Amino acid sequence: MTLSLDFRPVILAGGSGTRFWPRSRRNRAKQVLALDGERSMIQQTADRLRALAPNEATWVVTNNLLGLTIEEQLSGLSASHILREPVARNTAPAAGLIAFLIERESPDAIIGMFPADHVVSDVDAFHAVIHRAAKLAAAGEYTVVLGVRADRAETGYGYIEAGSVYGEGILRVHRFIEKPNQERANAFLARETYFWNSGIFLWSARTLANAMREHLPEAAPYLEKIAAAYGTSDFDRVFAECYPLCEDISLDYGIIEPRSAKGETKSNLFCIPAEFGWNDLGSWSALYEHRIRSGEHSVDGSANVLECGATLVQKAQGNYVYAPGKFVALAGVHDLVVVETDGVLLVTTRALSQDVGKLVKELQQRGSDHLI
Repeated sequence: MTLSLDFRPVILAGGSGTRFWPRSRRNRAKQVLALDGERSMIQQTADRLRALAPNEATWVVTNNLLGLTIEEQLSGLSASHILREPVARNTAPAAGLIAFLIERESPDAIIGMFPADHVVSDVDAFHAVIHRAAKLAAAGEYTVVLGVRADRAETGYGYIEAGSVYGEGILRVHRFIEKPNQERANAFLARETYFWNSGIFLWSARTLANAMREHLPEAAPYLEKIAAAYGTSDFDRVFAECYPLCEDISLDYGIIEPRSAKGETKSNLFCIPAEFGWNDLGSWSALYEHRIRSGEHSVDGSANVLECGATLVQKAQGNYVYAPGKFVALAGVHDLVVVETDGVLLVTTRALSQDVGKLVKELQQRGSDHLI
């Protein structure tokens, strides 16, 4: 059901998805791949948001390598609402630019920031949570983040420590915590006040624009200049000249953490639990676990997830194999990740699949750009 207030969804799709190499490449990154079903991750994200706001209210921020593919996959969106960053500058400048653009025409509009590569299993519950979060964001100079209740000691996510209860299903934010070590993650799992940071934020255009002016004062004027040029013949030139001058920093580090430092009762930061079956599919191991939990894919009796042709499995358990059309035989191996694409074969373990991005960095240093 479309929100009654002025809601502007923003899909952040600028990442390179290196932890899903070799399927994910520079010009075919994770967000435009169909990792979970027949539609790509960004298509699924846009599908969920279409029930909340019309296409003409939705924005995408991506890069030049993915821009054309995203235009093709999201054909219902205006190309003018798919912004292509001239250089990567992380999520704070991307979000800030959208805030300044929307503030110029509708400062009270509620902006929802959504990463392009999340999985949501209960879409109706997702819509209900966004309705509640948007209503809260519209009630004042408030920032709302969706927090996911941890079901394991995850070191790959940032965390939210919730504070006092503000209202039904709404908690104040005590502090944000970046990716913890294993010991701290174990401690967080044992306490109900800790949530994973989903990366989904809601706030008015005015609130976010003012937060940019306060916490990133050097970048804000450049972003405002770009926003002022939007819709003119100078836009591409101004975007290319000014955007690289902005600090390369995430929303969490650039805006959320300094705002949180004001204190629980002064920061105007609120957390709403995201009870809708969330997963960010951050690695091959995370994809494997998602497939196992869903039970909707090619999973045999030995907890192997096999995306391939015919198979022969003997005394093999807990493996993920992607080799479309190939006959795959597994014998006596456990907890492996095997991914075959044109010209590249990846073999690692599920436990080390978070480190696949390090392989991509090594290939970059070697000058093997044709592989990435």
